[in-house]
Amino acid sequence: MTWFRSFFDEDNVWQYFEVGDDGWAKRQVDLRADDAQALTAATLDEVLHLRDHADLAAMQRYERQFGVLAEASLDGWRDDPRAEEITQTEFEEVWTAARSALSGSG
Repeated sequence: MTWFRSFFDEDNVWQYFEVGDDGWAKRQVDLRADDAQALTAATLDEVLHLRDHADLAAMQRYERQFGVLAEASLDGWRDDPRAEEITQTEFEEVWTAARSALSGSG
């Protein structure tokens, strides 16, 4: 696994990713840069479970609550000057806070 963050200028958002060896996002957190409000805290495992075991309405509820996971390979992230590798611990701290906020328990 690799963990990195990147700043998305157009939306003023920090994006944090946990990426598998295949280059695809396993987990993603988006935080609004101005106030660090969590916008996304989505995980591939949950998305795949919903795809395989639930209906469209359940997937839509998930996306409204936790946002949408990146749907493209992130292989080229090292070429982005706004991206930087972070530690697993740094990612976990951001993930835990964002997930708690979006779950309504934060």
